[in-house]
Amino acid sequence: MNLTDIHAIRDLLGRHGFHFSKSMGQNFLIADWVPRQIAESAHLGPEDGVLEIGPGIGCLTQELAQRAGKVVSVELDKTLLPVLAETLADLPNTEVVSGDVMKLDLQELVETHLPGLNPHVCANLPYNITTPVLTRILESGLFHSVTVMVQREVARRICAAPGTADYGAFTLLCQYHAECTSLFDVPAGCFLPPPKVTSSVVHMAIRETPPVPAAPTILFPVVRAAFGQRRKTLLNALFSAYGARYTKDQIREMLIGCGLSENIRGEALSLEQFSDLAMQLR
Repeated sequence: MNLTDIHAIRDLLGRHGFHFSKSMGQNFLIADWVPRQIAESAHLGPEDGVLEIGPGIGCLTQELAQRAGKVVSVELDKTLLPVLAETLADLPNTEVVSGDVMKLDLQELVETHLPGLNPHVCANLPYNITTPVLTRILESGLFHSVTVMVQREVARRICAAPGTADYGAFTLLCQYHAECTSLFDVPAGCFLPPPKVTSSVVHMAIRETPPVPAAPTILFPVVRAAFGQRRKTLLNALFSAYGARYTKDQIREMLIGCGLSENIRGEALSLEQFSDLAMQLR
């Protein structure tokens, strides 16, 4: 069955009495090149295991199963389980887990369902959970790579450079954990029903070692303080967060000591500059 053919999709969903859920952000692909290109972009082989989140009716799952040793797909919508049982019936290296990826134990999931394989994430992520899911995946430290389709604006945030409008705390979180590359856009017309936004596919190669010396526990409180009040200068934003520990003059001296102007704003700092500053504020 061609799971990107709109007539086959409607017949399949009709037989199972399925109805789209806006709250779950369900948009199924109707362009066969998209799941194929996503799977190719993940660079998978028989030694790799894949965690897929939100498989829908399984069009990406099928492509992943042709390349990887095994695919385990987590699906929240129980009404899709019988659909997936049909569409994945001929793929013995696939398994569907019913549950919420935000609540499941990721380490247990990987150890139980992908034993002996190099774990990766590849998914057409539901748009309403993109940021928390990616945060959880990156912070887990379990995966070798993450290849996901997200809203284009999210892809821009993930891959943004310092000083741009898209640059923020989420950018730094992603780039701390991975080398991030935006690969290609997917127009709204490639989906049923079509979303109101353009999508993009992003590949995130997880770093083996941290790119900066500051530990996450001291780095990200500084990052969050800097971007929590973007209209403030970095000096004032940091004083709001660290004023109980340091005077404004002390924070000013730390900025100057890191080669930064007291009038600079957080969005101008690179990951390395945030690390230097965090080492001063710890």
